[in-house]
Amino acid sequence: MLSILALGFLLGLRHTLEADHVAAVATLTTRTSSVRQAVPLGLLWGIGHSLALATFGLAVLLLETVIPQNLVLYLELAVGVMLIGLGADVLIRLIRQRIHFHVHRHDGGVVHFHAHGHNHDRDHDRDHTHSHVLKAGGNLRVRAFMIGIMHGMAGSAVLIVLTMQSLPSLSAGAVYIALFGAGSMLGMAVLSAAIAWPLHRWGQTLTWLNHAARAG
Repeated sequence: MLSILALGFLLGLRHTLEADHVAAVATLTTRTSSVRQAVPLGLLWGIGHSLALATFGLAVLLLETVIPQNLVLYLELAVGVMLIGLGADVLIRLIRQRIHFHVHRHDGGVVHFHAHGHNHDRDHDRDHTHSHVLKAGGNLRVRAFMIGIMHGMAGSAVLIVLTMQSLPSLSAGAVYIALFGAGSMLGMAVLSAAIAWPLHRWGQTLTWLNHAARAG
């Protein structure tokens, strides 16, 4: 029994590494300017994922039923459309705003990336403004939470529900969900940090090289 529950936590960690999960959260994490901003996005993804999984899982256990295969296929299709939409959003922003990226240092030595957009209708020199589209604001957090919900309802989560059905009681199933959710939250938070950290370090390195070149 304990081994099955422990397996739930480990599967939660492993679950975050699925390609569609990584792709979705990476599109959000790369819009942050620090690891501190990226980690909450991973946690919110995990919370949304866990809530959806808990809803499906407990419903299956309480009603003693199974999730229809047609519903699983529709949910998987919805996730695919969502991923296409996330990728399209990035491309549209890059094309429409002619965004390029550079490093900026604020007072106090804080270094981070900026997305820099050019307005086609204004003079470049007068309106060379900085757009903080990489800042992890409330909209990004809501989006991370909703993406987690979508992933929690999709087909890969059905396998977790099937495992829950093999547990001896509803309470054991609830504990399994909680441990799986904790594993997915931790795993995605670590993954978000792993994506954001090299970007942040790269920004610091570019700034150092720029200063070294000027000094030389």
